[in-house]
Amino acid sequence: MSARLTPELLVRAYARGLFPMAEERDDPDIFWVEPERRGILPLEHFHVPRRLARTVRQERFRVTADRAFGQVIAACAEPKPGRTRTWINDAIEQAYGELARHRLAHSIECWSGDKLVGGLYGVSLGAAFFGESMFSRETDASKVALVHLVSRLRIGGYRLLDCQFITDHLAQFGTIEIERDTYMQLLLPALAGAGDFYLAGAGLAGSAVLQSVTQIS
Repeated sequence: MSARLTPELLVRAYARGLFPMAEERDDPDIFWVEPERRGILPLEHFHVPRRLARTVRQERFRVTADRAFGQVIAACAEPKPGRTRTWINDAIEQAYGELARHRLAHSIECWSGDKLVGGLYGVSLGAAFFGESMFSRETDASKVALVHLVSRLRIGGYRLLDCQFITDHLAQFGTIEIERDTYMQLLLPALAGAGDFYLAGAGLAGSAVLQSVTQIS
């Protein structure tokens, strides 16, 4: 597809259950994906493994929101061991940067000192959050970012966390797979809602974050 991705086009696509991908980093074209089975993470059944809970409680990383969106998406687009190709091309990187400037896309960052060591980004529409990608340069950094994201979404009244696909990495947190029709039945009322990504303010301390999520075991 050669048409330029715009915030308006992306918003319309997400509202219909679609999201864009590229074949690889250097491919200028994108294609639209609408999985027959969709991965979602039920916010009321979010599971934090005990070892990860300890890491969150110890506040090993400094966690921020929307401080370095461009750096986060660029890091998510980098090759890594076991994944030499990426679906994030320049068009996607630019389009989501525009969404972030409209406060329709957000990032969670994990820092070690002044070094960005992990994070994630996604799209926020109504009371639905669409997780796009995450990265980690230190052990558990992306997982800590996910815990903080779920805390923000729960506090902010979100009703849907879309993970697109289920993976072993996400399954440990309680991600499930549902049919496309079921997904749309969840998506439409969530889009009509009003989630507040910033209701948690600058963010909670580690112990308070864990109190705001569920199912630590």
